[in-house]
Amino acid sequence: MSNSTYIIDEELFASKGSRILNYILDIIFIMCLIFALAFILAILAGLFQWNGILLWLSDMGDLSGQVVFIGVTIFYYTITEGFLGRSLAKLITGTIVVNENGEKPSFGTFLKRSLCRLIPFEAFSFLGDSGRGWHDTISDTYVVNKKDLAENLKTFHEFNLIGVQEVEA
Repeated sequence: MSNSTYIIDEELFASKGSRILNYILDIIFIMCLIFALAFILAILAGLFQWNGILLWLSDMGDLSGQVVFIGVTIFYYTITEGFLGRSLAKLITGTIVVNENGEKPSFGTFLKRSLCRLIPFEAFSFLGDSGRGWHDTISDTYVVNKKDLAENLKTFHEFNLIGVQEVEA
C-alpha cells in the first residue's frame, strides 16, 4: 500500500454563500436554544420558587445577555461540531469541518475553533480571498462539501491501490 497522505484540495472548500448561510442558520439555532433554555429555566424557577432566578431573568441587561449569548455559542459549536463534525447549519448545507487530511479534528480543536469565534469581526473573516475564516486558519481546519470530500477520498484511496497485489490468505 502507498504511504501517500491525502491533503484537502481548495476545490472542496465550501462556497462563501454556504458559509454565510451557515452563519445565519447557526445564529438562528443559537437564539432558539437560548429561548428554550430561558423558557425551561423560568418554568423550573416558577415551580420551585427560585425567586432569584426569576428576578435575574426579568432584569437581564445587555451585558448579561451578551455573556449568555457567548456562553451558549461556545457550547453550541463545541458540542455540535465536536460530536457530529458539523453544526446544525452545516448539516443542512451539506458541509463539514475537517483537518488538512480530510479527517474529523479532535474535540480540543473544535473547542479552539469555538473560542476563536470570540475575536471581534471574526464572523466576516472568511469573506477574504482564501475563503477561510480566522477560526479555520487558527485551528487548522477546513469547511468543505461533505459529498465532494467523500468522492475525492474514495478516488484517492482507489488510486493508491493501483499496482498493489492482493495477498491471498
